[in-house]
Amino acid sequence: MNGLRVVPARQQGHERLHVCGPDGANVAWYDRDTGRVNLVAADRETDVMDALKPFLTGPVTVGPPPVPTPAELARLTLHPDDDLAPNRPGEALLVALDRDPGHARRLRPDPRRRALTAEQTAGEALDRLESAGWHTLHSLPLPGGDRIHHLLIGPGGLFAVHALYARKQRVLVADPMVTLGRHDPEPVLRRLRAAADRASHALTAEVHPLLALLDPTDIRTPTPPRDVRVLRTADLPALARLGAVLKPADAEALHAMARDRRTWARL
Repeated sequence: MNGLRVVPARQQGHERLHVCGPDGANVAWYDRDTGRVNLVAADRETDVMDALKPFLTGPVTVGPPPVPTPAELARLTLHPDDDLAPNRPGEALLVALDRDPGHARRLRPDPRRRALTAEQTAGEALDRLESAGWHTLHSLPLPGGDRIHHLLIGPGGLFAVHALYARKQRVLVADPMVTLGRHDPEPVLRRLRAAADRASHALTAEVHPLLALLDPTDIRTPTPPRDVRVLRTADLPALARLGAVLKPADAEALHAMARDRRTWARL
């Protein structure tokens, strides 16, 4: 036995097997997608390959880890308390419901749970765009108590996504008002534009507002809203076809900036 153990993990959309020493330190990792074994400790190559042998599929290359990009370096130096990337879809609502679940026997459904369903559904759809070169951050806090439900960054640009529960309801979008069924209209687009403008200011890059509606029966837009995309949550995967706006390095740099809580605290 060489004292090494293999720990599976998934990072940045890649399946990896980390080879760790008795003290938990990372000695190497095997990236299944690229077929490469990255050696942190070059003198342990034989031991590493012995530990990984049961897990290797096909030919592999072995060598030192790639040199990190400036965006990766920024991420590595980011304090965990300031890193917003681990936020789950609907993070703020999950925390609020955990603190105050509400009455179990209330006559009407808790609107927070419907809002959470909308954010989780939209967030899961956006996360699946990662394989197409997109990054998504969820529940970004803004000064004053506001937040951005989802920030999407990728080849097609940046989008501030607001998820709205509209299941089995007709939706009327009359800029800036949005009406769900028989409910009173609300200035959703005005708030969404304001959030996108704040994100543009924080990141010094244009952020487009996008309204994602969860399972409406019908969407009416008498006049297409200015500068706002309106999509069903089920249609969010179509964003993967957008491109020719950001280079991969630029998207990485913006993602590194956006995941830093201090970026938003300065607004």
